[in-house]
Amino acid sequence: MGTPGSALRSQDWFGGTGRDAFIHRSWMKRGLPDDVFDGAKPVIGICNSASELTPCNAHLGQLAEHVKRGVWEAGGVPLEFPVMSLGETLIRPTAMLLRNLMAMSVEESIRGNPLDGVVLLSGCDKTTAAMLLGAASVDLPTIVVTGGPMLSGRYRGRPVGSGTDVWRYSEEVRGGRMSLTDFLSAESCMTRSNGHCNTMGTASTLACIVEALGLSLPEGGAIPAADTRRNRLAHLSGRRIVPMVAEDLRFSRVVTRASMTNAIVTNAAIGGSTNAVVHLLALAGRLGLDVTLDDFDVHGRGVPLLVNLMPSGEHLMEDFYYAGGLPVVLREIRHLLAADATTVGGIPLVDTCTDAQCHDRRVIATFDQPLVADAGIAVLRGNLAPDGAVIKPSAASPHLLHHTGRAVVFSSIEDFKARIDDPDIDIDADSVMVLQGCGPRGYPGMPEVGNMPLPAKLLARGVTDVVRVSDARMSGTAYGTVVLHVAPESHAGGPLAFVCDGDTISLDVPNGSLTVHLDDGELRRRSLGWRPPEPAYDRGYYRLYVDTVNQANLGADLEFLRGASGHDVARGSH
Repeated sequence: MGTPGSALRSQDWFGGTGRDAFIHRSWMKRGLPDDVFDGAKPVIGICNSASELTPCNAHLGQLAEHVKRGVWEAGGVPLEFPVMSLGETLIRPTAMLLRNLMAMSVEESIRGNPLDGVVLLSGCDKTTAAMLLGAASVDLPTIVVTGGPMLSGRYRGRPVGSGTDVWRYSEEVRGGRMSLTDFLSAESCMTRSNGHCNTMGTASTLACIVEALGLSLPEGGAIPAADTRRNRLAHLSGRRIVPMVAEDLRFSRVVTRASMTNAIVTNAAIGGSTNAVVHLLALAGRLGLDVTLDDFDVHGRGVPLLVNLMPSGEHLMEDFYYAGGLPVVLREIRHLLAADATTVGGIPLVDTCTDAQCHDRRVIATFDQPLVADAGIAVLRGNLAPDGAVIKPSAASPHLLHHTGRAVVFSSIEDFKARIDDPDIDIDADSVMVLQGCGPRGYPGMPEVGNMPLPAKLLARGVTDVVRVSDARMSGTAYGTVVLHVAPESHAGGPLAFVCDGDTISLDVPNGSLTVHLDDGELRRRSLGWRPPEPAYDRGYYRLYVDTVNQANLGADLEFLRGASGHDVARGSH
């Protein structure tokens, strides 16, 4: 790549004395010295997902300035560019629907421009996932800087966890234990600063996963957004990406099967989000790595929960960082990590945590005295989920992890909302709530509605959890005995589509099974004449998505995006 005698990809644009090089250099200089694009300095793209419609990422422009300083110091040329941004809290119908579109935006923006390396600036969970997918497909030297969690809020003297306490307070209002006035007064206490969710939700989970994959500098997963040490991290990341180009330390050299195994183990130890499963499976598909849903069972099962954060515990991300952050967790599980997995720092991940010290054992437990002995994401299979489903035991009720109950079926999220608070709904504490039509194709986009709110009549009786089963996802900030990602989804003709009110469903998490008490003949009979519902949208990206999206067990990526395309561009622009 590059012009003769140059190792830099950017010289395909800027090198030489011809007309095209003249155009490329002259339009870009705009006050820069003549030697900036002479082939001695790598051009570093700063891929920025900042947007005021993505509140968690609104401050990333400030971090970009610190990255630029580091790039200039190291002898590179920083060029910032925007990409599509996805805010989990606002965008409809669901940010997950657009994760793959944002990944395409990232991929083509990187590939189509004169970049030798890239720094990804992300925060909200789908922006991190999309950036990883897009950058993996181009495979340039890449380093990730996440925006960091918001500071801990407090309401009437107690910590308020973003997301987690929204679900909790909402149930208390519906159950008559909290006034609407108090609910609304808590609203302004939750978001205290810039940053993403301060619980171990999906954004925090993916930030830690990025660190465990080796794609960020140490401590990158947990430094609060408002802590100036995140600015320093951005600065140092800018310094580091320049030598990464010289070392040809590409994305695929950092993220290997060993790295993915480390991420799975780490996700279990931190009590991470079930959403990590679908994003890591999609990333494996982009890189051509042999990682499947079963790997989460093989490598995640038996890993203890060490991090005492909501929704599985009591504390928040600010506490986690000041207790020592992810390096402490990695040191505790060091014997479970793949020793040959490297990092963007050029050293093995296991060597990044050697000197880590814990400053608060209330927040980070030891491996020998964990919070929960077996906390990994559990994979379930059976005649209700032939291709798998997942559950997060650390956020579930122990007494429901082995349960048999009568199905109460909702055919859509609209059906659920219309009937859930009907006082005459036929449901009790032993029932199994079933939600259909919320998978990748069916919604479309696999929304975070799997943690269905409980019926008001049960809340009023003091019931706080029942088994819930769906082809949807749930927020990483949520909790409960919630079975998710059922594959194949109901819209694709999976068995979930044929479950009826009154059917008996058995959940057995210790043995990894999810079954409906129907024989194969009855399931076949119910499937006769079945047709999927008409799609809610029938044009543009929605149509492309519905027609090409894979099931959850393959990461819900678009089939034609699996596998990397590399950084070559076949033709010039002039």
